[in-house]
Amino acid sequence: MVYLYVKIFHIVALVSWMAMLFYLPRLFVYHSEHIKNAGFVEVVKIQEEKLFKFIGYPALVCTLLSGVWLVLLEPSLLKSGWLHVKILLVILLALYHYSLYRFLISLREDRCNKSGKFFRAYNEIPTLVLIVIAILAVLRPF
Repeated sequence: MVYLYVKIFHIVALVSWMAMLFYLPRLFVYHSEHIKNAGFVEVVKIQEEKLFKFIGYPALVCTLLSGVWLVLLEPSLLKSGWLHVKILLVILLALYHYSLYRFLISLREDRCNKSGKFFRAYNEIPTLVLIVIAILAVLRPF
């Protein structure tokens, strides 16, 4: 029964983390496209910081810890090839998360030269990774 409750927590944490991974680059689009509007940019900077610090980072930590906890509760999962691929994809998402932090800092310091178009394209990465993770978790193909 503990396994199911941890799994529920894991899914909720993942949804929260993905919400940040989806929305923060969208804020970066607004930030970069309205760079000349100082008042607007100051508001977006606050939103970016709060989204990352109060939702994104805690959700990342909760997702990772609950994922490890699930494996500890059911070590036989490690015999599955799908889980190894899923773990690799989660590592890639964590690296993406870190890259968002780097963009957050450069935007905060007004030294980011990336366009709104760049951030629109960059925003597609977590969607593609999530689709593959969902397929792996549900179908467990190998």
